[in-house]
Amino acid sequence: MNRICVFCGSSLGLLTEYTETAILLGSELATRNIELVYGGSDVGLMKQVADATLNKGGKVIGVIPESFAQKVAHKKLTQLHIVNSMHERKKMMYDLSDGFIVLPGAFGTLEEILEIVAWTQLGLNTKPFAFLNVCGYYNKFFEFANHSVNQLFLNQKDLDMILVDISVNKILNKFDEFEVLTDDNG
Repeated sequence: MNRICVFCGSSLGLLTEYTETAILLGSELATRNIELVYGGSDVGLMKQVADATLNKGGKVIGVIPESFAQKVAHKKLTQLHIVNSMHERKKMMYDLSDGFIVLPGAFGTLEEILEIVAWTQLGLNTKPFAFLNVCGYYNKFFEFANHSVNQLFLNQKDLDMILVDISVNKILNKFDEFEVLTDDNG
């Protein structure tokens, strides 16, 4: 892994553990010499993961739409790409990254990671992706996903492709072992 994209909230959320985990993730990326790719903002968990990576001497690449750039763009990144749209942003983040981790966030965060999940189902993505399930934040999401399996809208093998853990180090270690489930092996 040379670069990992992190999707996360533009807010800090209720629990201090969200911020602590964002900082731990950013620090660990820098320690492992993995560049951070993220949404380019200087607010919320986004700022925390970027600052932690930079503070440990790591490299951070931000990708932000022009409509947000003047308001919330992080000014101290290694690189900042200003793009025209959210679609262009997601495409560039995908192209720049070797894997994806999602921290707590809301609709935008879910939309970003679920697009990667859907692309994997369709055979369009072979890069690893994971939910860092801080304090059980995504438990309800996985209850819904299991309900979708039980209702025959989702195949279990597609749900099994999603890496999930509560530990930053375990998620990063799982990336080393990641194998996309295909018709040949799953």
